[in-house]
Amino acid sequence: MKKIVKTMSAMLIGTSLLVACSGNSERTWSEDYELSDISFPLEEEVSLKFLTESSPLAPDDPNDKLIFQRLEEETGVHIEWRNFTGAQFGERRNLAMSSGEMPDAILNAGYSDYELLNLAKDEAIIPLNDLIDNYMPNLQAVLEEAPQYRAMMTAPDGNIYAFPWIEELGEGKGSIHSVDNFPWINVKWLNELGLDMPTTTDELKNVLIAFRDHDPAGDGQTIPMSFIINDGGQDPGFLFGSFGLGDNWDRTVVTNDSEVKLTAADEGYKDAIKFMNELYEEDLLDIEGFEQDWPRYVAKGQEGRYGLYFTWDKGNISGMNDDYDLMAPLAGPDGHINVTRTNGMGFDRSRMVITSANQNLELTAKWIDQLYDPIQSVQNNWGTYGDDSQQNIFEFDESAQMLEHLPLDGTAPVELRERTSIGGPLAILDSYYGTVTTKPDDAAWRLGLMEEVMVPHMQAENIYPRVFHSREELDRLSTIEADLMPFVNRKRAEWITNGKVEEEWEGYLVELDRLNFQEWLEIKQAGYDRSTEE
Repeated sequence: MKKIVKTMSAMLIGTSLLVACSGNSERTWSEDYELSDISFPLEEEVSLKFLTESSPLAPDDPNDKLIFQRLEEETGVHIEWRNFTGAQFGERRNLAMSSGEMPDAILNAGYSDYELLNLAKDEAIIPLNDLIDNYMPNLQAVLEEAPQYRAMMTAPDGNIYAFPWIEELGEGKGSIHSVDNFPWINVKWLNELGLDMPTTTDELKNVLIAFRDHDPAGDGQTIPMSFIINDGGQDPGFLFGSFGLGDNWDRTVVTNDSEVKLTAADEGYKDAIKFMNELYEEDLLDIEGFEQDWPRYVAKGQEGRYGLYFTWDKGNISGMNDDYDLMAPLAGPDGHINVTRTNGMGFDRSRMVITSANQNLELTAKWIDQLYDPIQSVQNNWGTYGDDSQQNIFEFDESAQMLEHLPLDGTAPVELRERTSIGGPLAILDSYYGTVTTKPDDAAWRLGLMEEVMVPHMQAENIYPRVFHSREELDRLSTIEADLMPFVNRKRAEWITNGKVEEEWEGYLVELDRLNFQEWLEIKQAGYDRSTEE
């Protein structure tokens, strides 16, 4: 048995592994099948044991998904799953890795960079470089066409420890990921009340007041503006761009002078908070916006109670109808307009890892490589075709060997995706559209809105890239952020409701310094400088 760890937990894990190796038929990794020069489908079926996470909307057994059934038929490899949802997955994943009950691999692993590097240091997961070079032609083809991803996958020590998820949809400022929290305004109410679409923050305030006073939802059910504070796509931070640098989910922007900034330390951020407090004092904000969860947010939106709300795609909340439209960025009190870009891109570094308990590395690598086949990747990401038991996202054109998106027919795209797709490692490059697959109607529509409404007002030329920091840097960043970010988020919500941002601002900046904000900036800046020099 390979050595698993070198840390303080070595005795615990080593003992568990020895027990498992001594004849326990219920061990959590597969026996050594002694296979080499493998081609699919195998002559005799074998099994691998994986741990995974999936949506509560998906089947409890991943093998009930048509995508995995087809993969088993095509490869001759049966997957024995341990599948968990939500917070339970993280707990069981960590327990498996710390107790020695390790699977062959973990799909949809969800590790942070810091966790990846710690697991690598402990030799609980293995480097993948040689497996990729020797056994994974599909992934190699992706990296040849888009070599920037190899750099993003590679840790500072030169090793690759996880297989990524790659989804390209647009590029640069026009990437679909450039803005998460689109502002959706109730144009039906605007028309009913004879109001123009707001173009300034003052006009927006007046529109929201009109919504409040005329109660178009009826029976006092009108909510002029709703959100989920500090929650990415549902956060009202889109409005902050009218006052300066703006805000995004990780509070990090890069100026056009290549300087890394914390949005929450910008003077314009203070002015934005003051504006939000004005809305709060006028009873224009959803009081539940400071604590509600996604199901509650969706339920009220589906009832048509919102005048303005924020999310990625209105189809998931108010539906794909004409009642709501995208509100353009607003001019602030001094005429300033800015759409703050997120640092999002279609790249997740750690969608799958192989553990050091795995005794079938060639077999596992070649199975994972099937997930990077272009036709397969598209299905992994969105769902499949030919399923007689439920709605399909695609139909397959045999002659063109192309997956064509079907109409959603009112189904929320996120729900259909979570029921039928498998996530995991995959790659969808921009070159696939029109050759391997069509663009999803909702994505094409959103990309058009991004280009027309948002891109002209994006002042920043750069985003903070997917820097793979060193373990030492990540240790300091995680230590600092453990106190810094909760403090920023707490003050943000407090100030919107209590209006004390002006009187507390200087003390707040002092507290940021005490929480090692300057060191955080230095580490982030050093990482940015390294990544842009390469």
